Amino acid sequence: MEREHNEAIFTTSSFVFDDAEQAGKLFSGQASGNVYSRFTNPTVAGFESRLAELENASHCVATSSGMAAITGTLLALLKSGDHIVASSALFGSTVSLLTTVFEKFGVQTSFVSLTDPKQWKLAIRPNTKLFFLETPSNPLCEIADIEQISRIAHEIDALLVVDNAFMTPILQRPIEIGADIVVHTATKYLDGQGRCIGGAIVTDDASIHEKLFAMLRTTGPSMSPFNAWTFVKGLETLPLRMKHHCSNALAVARWLQNHPQVKRVHYPGLQSHPQHDLAKQLFSGFGGIVSFEVQGGKYDAWSMIDATEMLSITGNLGDVKTTITHPATTTHSRITQEARDRARITDSLIRLSVGLEYIEDILADLELGLRKVEGSG
Repeated sequence: MEREHNEAIFTTSSFVFDDAEQAGKLFSGQASGNVYSRFTNPTVAGFESRLAELENASHCVATSSGMAAITGTLLALLKSGDHIVASSALFGSTVSLLTTVFEKFGVQTSFVSLTDPKQWKLAIRPNTKLFFLETPSNPLCEIADIEQISRIAHEIDALLVVDNAFMTPILQRPIEIGADIVVHTATKYLDGQGRCIGGAIVTDDASIHEKLFAMLRTTGPSMSPFNAWTFVKGLETLPLRMKHHCSNALAVARWLQNHPQVKRVHYPGLQSHPQHDLAKQLFSGFGGIVSFEVQGGKYDAWSMIDATEMLSITGNLGDVKTTITHPATTTHSRITQEARDRARITDSLIRLSVGLEYIEDILADLELGLRKVEGSG
């Protein structure tokens, strides 16, 4: 005990045992304790326990990235011949994972509307084992009725997995309203400053956690101790940051809504959002992501982005700095045009992750960009 005020970082690959018998018991699971940092590390465990507490759940498995969390969840719970019902409004890499990786191993996916529970019910097959959705969606901020979709899934003993990256447990707790599993990309808001890559899988079901932990131990998509320590520091400021992200994003969305070079704004906090009333029921804040469509097409969107001076042109989100990207040619560029059309990701669409800067500075920079929009297509 060093009486430290900060958490320690256990940067070790392995742990020393008192004797051979203890080593055998730890490796076999007859005793609990640290074995090997691929699957047991005190710093990582500290992050896992804090995130589980925030989600009001009992178990968490930390992973090396958000996509590792999603991949690990599917690996742990599915087998060849199983079927997934998934939202058509998923992050591009998630769509690619389902259609190009898991499909070749015999796991098929049916994509349905995030906002229409009837489509989820109609897509069910005898071999449907899992529902997967992200809410709000990336990048259009569509919202799922988690409670209703969970009931449909549980009628056939399927599991509901919810990607909660946009809202974080500060604004939404899916397990409390019916989800079986929540996945996070810790890279985004949980860190909050774009420093590290990481992910997490949260559940309140001990049997599900056992499968997830076995997957981590065997396949090894582990979170590093340093990254876990960084995420612990991020969690400490998460409530304050999310409150300010929400405030700035709402101001940006209202401003964009009245701009002549903007065709449409997608933000749950606007009364014009088709699921605004549902958002008020589900969220304690409307989040920091705003997407909007400029007049014209791809080159107008590019011109707008390129003319900004303060905003960071990057595919990351959840940073204290405002970021801007063109989804059709970045985050969703690797999926087919058909998939982009299904998700309504147009060439004129721009995604903002609104940061914590002075709102007047953010609006001034957006104005610089929008002056370049000619609306020519």
